[in-house]
Amino acid sequence: MTSIAIFGSYVLTRQDGAPRIERDRWVLVEGGRIAAVTPDRPAADETYDRPGRFVLPGLLNLHNHCFSEAIARSHTEDGRGRKGGKSIVYTVLLPLSKTALHVLSPQERLAAARLGILQLLKGGATTVMEPFRNGLPEMFEAAEEMGLRFYGAPYLFSTADAKAGPDGRVAYRGDDGDADLAAWNALHARWEGRGQGRIRLAMSPHATDTCGPDLLRACAARARELGVPITTHLAQSDDEVATIRARHDGRSPAEYLDWLGLLAPDLLAAHCIASSDDDLRLMAARGATVLNCPRVFARAGRTAAFSRFAAHGIRTLVGTDGYNMDLLGELNAASLISKVAAGRAEVADSAALIDAVTGQAAAVIRRPDLGVIAPGATADLTVVDMTHPHLQPLHDPLRALIALANRADIAQVLVDGRVLINEGRYRAGDEGKIVREGAAAIERVWNLPEVRAAFAEDA
Repeated sequence: MTSIAIFGSYVLTRQDGAPRIERDRWVLVEGGRIAAVTPDRPAADETYDRPGRFVLPGLLNLHNHCFSEAIARSHTEDGRGRKGGKSIVYTVLLPLSKTALHVLSPQERLAAARLGILQLLKGGATTVMEPFRNGLPEMFEAAEEMGLRFYGAPYLFSTADAKAGPDGRVAYRGDDGDADLAAWNALHARWEGRGQGRIRLAMSPHATDTCGPDLLRACAARARELGVPITTHLAQSDDEVATIRARHDGRSPAEYLDWLGLLAPDLLAAHCIASSDDDLRLMAARGATVLNCPRVFARAGRTAAFSRFAAHGIRTLVGTDGYNMDLLGELNAASLISKVAAGRAEVADSAALIDAVTGQAAAVIRRPDLGVIAPGATADLTVVDMTHPHLQPLHDPLRALIALANRADIAQVLVDGRVLINEGRYRAGDEGKIVREGAAAIERVWNLPEVRAAFAEDA
């Protein structure tokens, strides 16, 4: 059993349920567990004694899309690809990711998945929940191989060919629900518990406007039978709200899920930006969780304020949605966008935001052993180098972390007591090769005529 000792000028622990920063402490890891947090230098097989490190519980990023966002990267900024100013979900992300899965070989898909996992690790995440099309099992393979703690969430659709018309409404084409649930079950049988328990599944009906009542009920029943999390996209656009109201007797997306029994403490609902205040009060009453991904909406000129959801008493987490995959940068965006939206500097404070990617996130997936630095906890750690010029002089490390730090400051990432990132570099593979092969796979997709057309300047 390997032991590791890491010195932290600052170590984030908890006291009476609130974040607490301890100064000049050693975190001792033995095997896959934290053995001690002590002021005394312990004996260990590996010792990391560097000044100015801030040792955090491993950060949890519970909403991300490695593959589909890679296809859109640097194409959809400045409004490109947004036909009629509509959401790119049904004009770019879903149709082009489906095309890519058919065009790329398994090895190319694995290369793209590795590139995504590398970005997540270098962005500071130790646990990731990743919804993706069920034709991309290579996401599981890459996560297992590269050491990430991974909740794969293969999509289920009532229609796998969801397309939006000129009015933004999504039309169903066929019924794929039974086939998708069978595919999900096969993936669960193959991958659940792999990687010494690091690889898990979540149930992921794609969204309220792509999943009908029968499929949503079946997903919830199966997830609760197995005890796995349920995640979906909810009210991520005004068009989705209009579609659900037209289909389901004037219900909002939140009311639709409540009618079906999904609006509950085991639901992780992504985005929710088009939810009304009444919807948010309903979500709070049912104990559902909001997954807030502010930067991807800021890209489109829309506010997704962490503070709005939190103010309604909803447990609110922060994820990257595949855009940038810099979790510290996402926390900074959540802070700033919330303050601007509320017109108040004190909302979305540093303690609440770090809790949103540590203790609160761990509680949602029922993992009290994660998101905390304490003896007996699982040894997932994110270590930030606070000696960079933009973080000095340093008075309050937590405020500096949220307001000023970014992924370039990530020094180490440990998962299950294994050092995956050290001094900002991935230890178990050739970063250059991972980047080259992953980028080449995505660029092959970009060269397809239908992809070029989707990203045309006048689209």
